[in-house]
Amino acid sequence: MWKSILETVFEEFLLFFYPNANDIFDFSKGVTYLDKELDLLFPPEEGARGVRFVDKLVKVYLKDGSEKYILIHIEVQSQKGNNDLEKRMFRYFYRVKDKYDVPVMAIAILADGNTGYRPRVYAEEFLDTRLTYEFATYKVIDQDEADLRANPNPFAVCVLTSLMALKRKGANDDELNGMKHDLYDEMMRRDMAKEKRQGIYDFLTYFVNFENPEMLSIFESEVKQKQGKESTMGTTEYLLDKAKREGVNLGIEKGAEQKSYNVVANLIQQLGFDDEAAAGVAEVSVDFVQKVRADLGKKKK
Repeated sequence: MWKSILETVFEEFLLFFYPNANDIFDFSKGVTYLDKELDLLFPPEEGARGVRFVDKLVKVYLKDGSEKYILIHIEVQSQKGNNDLEKRMFRYFYRVKDKYDVPVMAIAILADGNTGYRPRVYAEEFLDTRLTYEFATYKVIDQDEADLRANPNPFAVCVLTSLMALKRKGANDDELNGMKHDLYDEMMRRDMAKEKRQGIYDFLTYFVNFENPEMLSIFESEVKQKQGKESTMGTTEYLLDKAKREGVNLGIEKGAEQKSYNVVANLIQQLGFDDEAAAGVAEVSVDFVQKVRADLGKKKK
């Protein structure tokens, strides 16, 4: 969800952290996402149980005509992990620097609930040689809820979603439903393009899953009642439309089962959904999703 929303509201992301971003970056030239290049530099890590990493490498243009690379490292974790973020951030920096030979800005967004976990410096030394690498960090749990609600930037809703998920960990489905409606109302108060609004709606809807999958349909039905119209895509329709636009063959002509298989495969591979979320969107069983995931794993081998 983080990876998807960053591409949807990347300009707003930069403006959230750097209010003068419009004076620095030339957004009219667009940005280039270098995810494939980043994957080649850093193959998926194994053994990181309880910790999820979402990494983005983005090339941006500056107002002075030069090009720079921004490395955004987002760490979403339920545990402290192996306490090696500082070293990993340094590895990211020097490998990207070595490959592209341009300045790199790095930021780690820490969306865990460990208030004492605040990595931001990597240092090592031997005899008279010393190395210190500092990177920007943003701790979600530190943020003030009122400030986020008052911030008109659409990305503030994403941070607020993460913050509320931390504050209401263990909430039941009724409480989660109320939280999602609150976040939806916050989103609607902000001015943004339709595509960005749909992306944030997707983010707040799926960032925390309901225990009962049927609650998703209830939530979306209530949202439609708020809208008073049926013209806005629901989350499911939005994801299926995105799958089509990304060139994923839904296999409609091959029957419902093949369609479901391809939809689930896209949700897993393209959007990183877990089993329960994918099952809810594709309207299939969790067992079916697990079978698709296992099949995809075999194909990779």
